[in-house]
Amino acid sequence: MSGGVPSRSSRARRIVRGPRPEAVPALVGRACAVVGVLDIAAGVFPRFRHSRMHAMAEVLPGSMGPFAAALSLSAGVLLLLLAHGLKRRKRRAWRAAVALLPAGAVSQFVYRHSVIGALISLALFVPLVLHRDEFKALPDPRSRWRALANFVLMSAGSLALGLVIVSAHPKRTIGDPSLADRITHVLYGLFGFEGPVDYEGSTSWTVAFSLGALGLITAVTTIYLAFRPEHPAAHLTEEDEAQLRALLEKHGARDSLGHFALRRDKAVVFSPSGKAAVTYRVVSGVMLASGDPIGDVEAWPGAIERFMDEAKAHSWTPAVMGCSETGGEVWTRETGLDALELGDEAVVDVADFSLAGRAMRNVRQMVKRIERAGYETRVRRIRDLGEAELDRIRRAAEDWRGTDTERGFSMALGRIGDPADGDCLIATAHKADDQPGPYGDLKAILHFVPWGADGVSLDLMRRDRAADPGMNELLIVAALQAAPKLGITRVSLNFAMFRSALARGEKIGAGPVLRAWRGLLVFLSRWFQIESLYKFNAKFQPRWEPRFVVYRASGDLPRIGLAAMQAEGFVNLALPLPRFLRRTTPAARPCAHGVAEQGIRAA
Repeated sequence: MSGGVPSRSSRARRIVRGPRPEAVPALVGRACAVVGVLDIAAGVFPRFRHSRMHAMAEVLPGSMGPFAAALSLSAGVLLLLLAHGLKRRKRRAWRAAVALLPAGAVSQFVYRHSVIGALISLALFVPLVLHRDEFKALPDPRSRWRALANFVLMSAGSLALGLVIVSAHPKRTIGDPSLADRITHVLYGLFGFEGPVDYEGSTSWTVAFSLGALGLITAVTTIYLAFRPEHPAAHLTEEDEAQLRALLEKHGARDSLGHFALRRDKAVVFSPSGKAAVTYRVVSGVMLASGDPIGDVEAWPGAIERFMDEAKAHSWTPAVMGCSETGGEVWTRETGLDALELGDEAVVDVADFSLAGRAMRNVRQMVKRIERAGYETRVRRIRDLGEAELDRIRRAAEDWRGTDTERGFSMALGRIGDPADGDCLIATAHKADDQPGPYGDLKAILHFVPWGADGVSLDLMRRDRAADPGMNELLIVAALQAAPKLGITRVSLNFAMFRSALARGEKIGAGPVLRAWRGLLVFLSRWFQIESLYKFNAKFQPRWEPRFVVYRASGDLPRIGLAAMQAEGFVNLALPLPRFLRRTTPAARPCAHGVAEQGIRAA
């Protein structure tokens, strides 16, 4: 490969300056948002409607009269809803805006007789038509559950905006209605009924029309989302999975994260030759790949090109989490994207591992203490376990998870005991009790996925909360000691985010900036286990392999970070369903889960 591998000193810098988002859709989207805000203000606040700014605010339907005020408010809300889609070049958002703006211009002239308002509407309409070729992005994957989310969010927003509308006419309000009366008036108004608050003159009609418009928008958008065609969530088909397994059979030894591409809640694109593939999931408009492409390195560019074409077609933000140094070089060279070091993966070479020596004293003492307490370990391939024991392990792993949210994406498989995963390794800790629990003598579980023919990569770590501390150390040591008999020469442990900053920041001579950065990471470790993962990994004296995040522009990093946290399960922006309503996803077949209660691979 040309270009070489970036040096260690350059890993924290951008490798290549990548392309930036298109300017026209971004400007149109911002203009649409500004127009929407001004139009809402023109429809809500009487003083604003009659001020010198009213000509700017009347971008869509006029702001004089009850019906015109409601139209202005409705148009403003709809423009705000369309703004983000226009920024992302969505074709459907463009069609809606093109249909809405002329109607608004006509309404301006008919109801307000405002030539300026109509011209401002057309001023936004013209660039939309002239640059129509910029708006070709396809819709995102979607689910009808978004209709419920839309109903809740729009209802909350309508209630809040409705309170502003009801309270925006103090001089024309009859009496002094309480907050409860105002809320009641809003709720009645959203359904088209008259509430307890009275106004002088035509203000009652203005408020009623505006509240009715908000209720109508909420109902229409919810009905549209509920009845539009559903695009199912990403999942691997049986054919995709078979093709990926064939690639891993030949090239799986190259990347320790390769087997995690077989998560069944990912989609995949293959190179034209079929010799390489990139798996991904779309989260909040971010097309999130993980690890390196699967397959022949020579065919990676073809798979990467397909990935970027798919991102462009849907106007998704492309990003890669946790690729290797070689992967980062290929991604940046082929796409013009940028790369930053994200952290380090802990890899233990089995031949070099030993409990002897001062550096391993703490681990050695902990393991000996737990063994004296009566614990024993077993390390086996999944294919060597009976179905009854596998079912017990699955149920224990789910029960010991510790959270309702399943965590893991880039470094978690999402299942245990699938018949196709017979090469996976499982280490279990057992202790006979006088009063055995629901899982008998089972006390802790470690699950590893294959890393080529001679390696394994840690998937999940679960333990009974009532078990003695140190179960994870015990099982890692047991797995490393049993590795030679199983033909395993290398074991990938946890991923330590920002490890180099933590390691350098605690050394003598570290500068104030580095110490401050380390201090922030230590503070964030209270929630995200950043420091604890680094220290846990360091106990086993591993070698550290850097991992990178690949991104398009610095401004995309916050969005990519949020999407990654959603994918990994640390942030859940969706409305959770009750347990009895949750459906089993393809990723969970047959009954399994993906990442650790402690020692989480993906932070």
